Amino acid sequence: MAANGTNNRNDRMDQKTQENDRSSKGRLRIAYLTTNDPKDRRSWSGTEYQMARALEKHCGDLFYVGPLPLFSAKIGKAVQRGIRLVTGKTYLNTHRISVSKKLGKMAEKKMAGEACDVIFSPAGSVPLAHLHTQIPIVYLSDATNRLMVDYYVEFSSMLTSSIRSADRLEQLAIQNAKQLIYPSAWAARSAVQDYGADPESVHVVPFGANMDTWPSREKALEPPPHDKCRLLFVGTNWERKGGEIAFETLLEMERLGVPVELTVVGCRPPERFRHANFRVIPFLNKNNPQERAQLEELYIKSHFFLLPTRAECFSIALCEANAYGLPILSTHTGGLPELVWEGQNGFLLPPEARGDQYAARLREIYNDPNKYKEMRASSREQFETRLNWDAWGKHVNEILRVAVNGSQEKAGSEDFSVSNAAKVR
Repeated sequence: MAANGTNNRNDRMDQKTQENDRSSKGRLRIAYLTTNDPKDRRSWSGTEYQMARALEKHCGDLFYVGPLPLFSAKIGKAVQRGIRLVTGKTYLNTHRISVSKKLGKMAEKKMAGEACDVIFSPAGSVPLAHLHTQIPIVYLSDATNRLMVDYYVEFSSMLTSSIRSADRLEQLAIQNAKQLIYPSAWAARSAVQDYGADPESVHVVPFGANMDTWPSREKALEPPPHDKCRLLFVGTNWERKGGEIAFETLLEMERLGVPVELTVVGCRPPERFRHANFRVIPFLNKNNPQERAQLEELYIKSHFFLLPTRAECFSIALCEANAYGLPILSTHTGGLPELVWEGQNGFLLPPEARGDQYAARLREIYNDPNKYKEMRASSREQFETRLNWDAWGKHVNEILRVAVNGSQEKAGSEDFSVSNAAKVR
């Protein structure tokens, strides 16, 4: 009996050695754990879809664990609305311990019998918190719960019980993960400072732009006609994205004598925001080739990308703006300093800035052809070198292999750990 037990252990050790050798040299087998459908370009604004493509291209083969449906989702939303109506407080139905345990078991059941090297989970704190597995986990998020409380409207005026529950799930997910990935130093620092994550296991890797095709560099750097200054605003939430300030900017540009046009995509502003040079396209579906092409054409024909956002973890739209060589004017908040390098591909104004300050900066750049040309080139360069999914996939490949092989040594010439975040612009 003892000999058989030893042989079984040796067999398991040999199998593990072979798996490690395979994962260190070849393609990884990755369990892609999401609660949403990652094949739907609308999930997390297409980010989960693009991550899956980058992982398959640069890292390995995916086993899709998600989507993980919540059977009580409709009931939970009704309860959430009722509590809000009665108490004025926000109740997070999806961030309950009981929900986490159910999703964890569902994920375990789906992965049973699947030989995977590593689990990769974007925005997966809820299922990861109570996931029991021996497979190493890499957890990615664009923020932590501590950062979100009273930052986004959806996380404002929360019930104390919801804050505690969401915080507990965040803590457990971070503890369960071998490696942690965030798109900004802002989020990465919170994982270390607020949740005690090991700085050497925390990495800053910016996301890419969520489009399948891009203009050539030559086309991106060719500025539109100078007959009027065309501003592009893309966002699903008019209030949070600073739509009112964008509209003020339009009016102030006109007052300064600059011919201007503002195009808003993705939301419906309130009725009071109307102007002859104010164009609204409430929705464009990237799953639809014609509508996707329409959005791409708007990027091509614009001079600037304007986003005076009130709160932002990370903006995929800004990555897209860089792909089209658009200088960016946005707000110094959240993870945006990772995207906009001051004076190079754009400017970040203070949160209290209004339309007059945005208009003054826009007019300054628009009326300086040499400066504008330099900023377009810098914007495109940021996309080509950092803000694309190929760059993301190559960096994440290194991190996944660290998780699998247990070594903190990183391939390549650049260290993406938060311990060097001060060196990241």
